[in-house]
Amino acid sequence: MLSQANLTAILLTLKLAVIVTLLLLLVGTPIAWWLANTRSRLKEPIEALVALPIVLPPSVLGFYLLVAMGPNGPIGKLTQSLGLGTLPFTFSGLVVASVCYSLPFVVQPIQNAFAAIEGQLLESAATLRAGPWDRFFTVAVPLAFPGFLTGGILGFAHTVGEFGVVLMIGGNIPRETRVASVQIYDYVEALEYADAHWLAGTMLGFSFIVLLTLYLFNRGKKSPL
Repeated sequence: MLSQANLTAILLTLKLAVIVTLLLLLVGTPIAWWLANTRSRLKEPIEALVALPIVLPPSVLGFYLLVAMGPNGPIGKLTQSLGLGTLPFTFSGLVVASVCYSLPFVVQPIQNAFAAIEGQLLESAATLRAGPWDRFFTVAVPLAFPGFLTGGILGFAHTVGEFGVVLMIGGNIPRETRVASVQIYDYVEALEYADAHWLAGTMLGFSFIVLLTLYLFNRGKKSPL
């Protein structure tokens, strides 16, 4: 049976994942649209920058985020000038770090979905005097919906499962930054395997359901991944 500590960690994890997913869809959509349509020489460098969290060890990414958010880092100086203090070892810091390391898992499916839209459809809308915003919201976004769904699910699931960056930025503060992956780590260190099994099993079942939902949705469709 899940203990109160496990339930607290799960609720905090879900809260983090929901906030991060919404922010990723908001931030990732214009990036994906630009990458899918631009012919700029900056496209490849920007694509590589967005995809960096996929190949970087979480400890490396977490270290540089910790430095950037620290009192002498550029993000830390900005937040201190705004009266917000520093972000490391706070829930807000976890949100910022999670957005960074989950960004490619949202941008790439949406970018692929935008790239698959036939240009003739947008040109036809333009001939009907639809403005750029109308073409985007009434043509591009509905056609790219599978990409948004895939990106949202992957961003949510990746945020739920991350450990290295979360531990580097958030630490292990109960009810503040101790998410499910960190709680499991605590149980293993304390040799409390029964509690670790309950929480790890719950996360395993959750991850399977998320991926099953994604594959069932994409069944018979061309995957935006």
